[in-house]
Amino acid sequence: MPILGPRTLLATIALATTLTLTACDPAAEAEAPPAASAPVSAPVSAPARSASPAGSGKHTLAEAATAGGLTKATGASAVSDVPVDPGEMRDGMNLVVADYNRAGQTSGRRILFVGVDSVPEDPNKRREHLWRGLIDYALQNGSTGTPTTATPYQPGPFGGSLECLSLPESANATDVICGWSDTTTAAVALFPRTTPAEAARLFAAMRADLEH
Repeated sequence: MPILGPRTLLATIALATTLTLTACDPAAEAEAPPAASAPVSAPVSAPARSASPAGSGKHTLAEAATAGGLTKATGASAVSDVPVDPGEMRDGMNLVVADYNRAGQTSGRRILFVGVDSVPEDPNKRREHLWRGLIDYALQNGSTGTPTTATPYQPGPFGGSLECLSLPESANATDVICGWSDTTTAAVALFPRTTPAEAARLFAAMRADLEH
């Protein structure tokens, strides 16, 4: 065995000590780079599909000669004023007021429609404003009805919400009021002599022709 000089011996001892400490140090093991693994191909995502309902976009209202199979009344007997306060109207907003005849109707009370678009505030609040005004109109300013008692129904392809409320305290106990609202429009209608379910069906059908 060869005899080592003092410097060589000290260097050998220091190196051995370093190797021993490194082998026992968990931190050193943690810092060691992981073993290389085979590359894994990332899955290809399917094209994104919009889950937004139709009511999430901006819609406008316009008069229609026919709406949901109903015919717009014209001439001297048609509604000529605004029987319900629509609330504050600003530039760019449309107000639609019209009454509609059922198939074959030539006399009697018609279906009254009032709606606004480009509503600057929460459309639900504007609908409630219209709704209360129409209740007062139907009950000759003696309303005890409230929209909170309305029943929700299918709103149709434009989404949002559609609700109907019967007016048992009216002189015409079979009258029904319906209202819809979405992101930018609010509208109400008075349906004489009908049921809430039938009024909701007609209102959703009207909406498809009045809202764009």
